[in-house]
Amino acid sequence: MKNLPDIAEILRNTFYTLISQFVDFVPRVIGCLVILGIGYLVARGVKILVSQILSRVGFDRIGDRLNEIGIIKQLKTEISLSDIVAKIFYYYILLIFLTFAADTLGVDTITNMVLSLVNFIPKLIAGAVMLQIGIMLSDAIKTAVIALCKSFNIASAKLIGYIAFVFFLIITFLTALRQIGIETDMLESSFILIIGGAVAAFAIGYGIASRDVLANIISSFYSRKNYHEGQLIEIDDVKGVIAKIDNTSVTIVNDTTTTIIPLQLFQTKRVVIFN
Repeated sequence: MKNLPDIAEILRNTFYTLISQFVDFVPRVIGCLVILGIGYLVARGVKILVSQILSRVGFDRIGDRLNEIGIIKQLKTEISLSDIVAKIFYYYILLIFLTFAADTLGVDTITNMVLSLVNFIPKLIAGAVMLQIGIMLSDAIKTAVIALCKSFNIASAKLIGYIAFVFFLIITFLTALRQIGIETDMLESSFILIIGGAVAAFAIGYGIASRDVLANIISSFYSRKNYHEGQLIEIDDVKGVIAKIDNTSVTIVNDTTTTIIPLQLFQTKRVVIFN
């Protein structure tokens, strides 16, 4: 008959092993807590220092510019760049000390996870900066498009401006995601299909609805060289002096009336110019 294992010896060895591991692990835990405490104090001090320095040098003016953008106002939030940057420094320093603390514990899984977060933060900052610049650039493009459309008296100038804003904002957002390291191939393909269809539908619908306005704008390029303010003309039984010429119409004034005539009529009607 085989000898049975000595249960008491096994339990004794197991107990001694656990005690040994516990005694070895306790100093590591204490060292980990000390490192985290020091990291918290350092991170908090750097956060306060960075926030005060950026506020004094006027760094928040960029945030004030962002707060004036319509989409930011609709979110009912206020951006303070000095606080955001200070918090980024705060959490970044905490993660660095957390890496040291995890390394002190000797748990490779936790250490690798924290290192991944530490390496991810610079990419996140770069993506956030790119998104911020993109929002400001998109807003500038929107303003320019609205001003250009209004100068040509194009209807729905604000709608066209907001479409341009959203278009460039989505492009910036996808670029920022790629900078962070997120795959955007599927999103880009979907975006191209959706935008392509929307632009085509808008162009057709808007072209049909605004054909008269576009005809007047095109006519202005041919009419300006033949007509000028102060000229006495007669068109479509209306005789008078040209008081104003804009991109879509001509204002004719006589002793009794003021008549606004679309520019496209100057290409299809008989016009008499009096010397």
